[in-house]
Amino acid sequence: MTDAVLVLEDGRFFLGTPYGAEGETFGEMVFNTGMTGYQETLTDPSYHRQIVAMTAPHIGNTGVNDEDPESSRVWVAGYVVREPSRVVSNWRATRSLDAYLKEQGVVGIALRGTRALTRHLRERGAMRAGIFTAPGEPVEALAERVRQAPLMEGAALAAEVSTARPYVVPAVGAKRFTVAAVDLGIKGMTPQRMAERGCEVHVLPADATFEQIMAVRPDGVFFSNGPGDPATADVTALRKVLEARVPFFGICFGNQLFGRALGLSTYKLRYGHRGVNQPVKDVRTGKVEISAHNHGFAVQAPPAFDTPYGPGEVSHVNLNDGCVEGLRLLDGRAFSVQYHPEAAAGPHDAAYLFDEFCEVMSRAQA
Repeated sequence: MTDAVLVLEDGRFFLGTPYGAEGETFGEMVFNTGMTGYQETLTDPSYHRQIVAMTAPHIGNTGVNDEDPESSRVWVAGYVVREPSRVVSNWRATRSLDAYLKEQGVVGIALRGTRALTRHLRERGAMRAGIFTAPGEPVEALAERVRQAPLMEGAALAAEVSTARPYVVPAVGAKRFTVAAVDLGIKGMTPQRMAERGCEVHVLPADATFEQIMAVRPDGVFFSNGPGDPATADVTALRKVLEARVPFFGICFGNQLFGRALGLSTYKLRYGHRGVNQPVKDVRTGKVEISAHNHGFAVQAPPAFDTPYGPGEVSHVNLNDGCVEGLRLLDGRAFSVQYHPEAAAGPHDAAYLFDEFCEVMSRAQA
């Protein structure tokens, strides 16, 4: 029985059945091409205010456990799948994905047309959408309600997903470095990857000032991934970090803010990069990494450029569309990437970037 509907802002709609919580929800409609890692996707704060459609046809096979979430809650605004798994087949699972979505109050829909939906978004671009599990109005009226939802452009969302108070992730084994990590929507695996390398990570709220950052006496500063439009963020603290020549590393939203701090601009991608299969080339070595992505905005930059902090360059590019995937200052003290080296579900080609950050901090200590 089809008693749920997904409605896009341009009027196109898809019929399906309720999956997860029932009700209605609104958000930016995007798609994720990953075949694994749905629990990481759901709990990634970067998906705040987005309805995520999974392109893999069968979702929920391994259920949900209590060890793999990247944050304390599900952040997606809604969830779209093609064929929900009827059984859970993993010894670590504590409940089904459907039960988890209901528990978290996340409205979803199962529909046969996820391929058609993905092709539509690739042609028309990401757009606002709504899921209605018991629609009581004509589709035209629902589409008008969708068009009243806020746009992602101009949305300042980092403060909505950031920690309310600082906390510390201790180093695993001997402490080598102190890192101040500004939480713009940080995933739990990120400080863990640094802790495994001997970093004591002080996670700070998104609005942390330069003085608050420096109060932890960091050997390096990290800016995390996160949701929203990077043009809305204040980069004053980051500029002061760069002026002070403190080693810096940024991921995803942190890469975009690094670009803006360097004087570059950002723009919204047509439909973004979301999944675990994006080919990225390191322009310094020619090496190609298969990487995990989740972003709808990108940095606009020429291959080489001048900044107030010295010359910089684009360090990585996306081989699918040429999008900027990394930036660095040529003196080696600050760099960033657009993709996710911490991706718990993989791939893990880029995990070496955490080692590079440690090497930068080590050189600064010398």
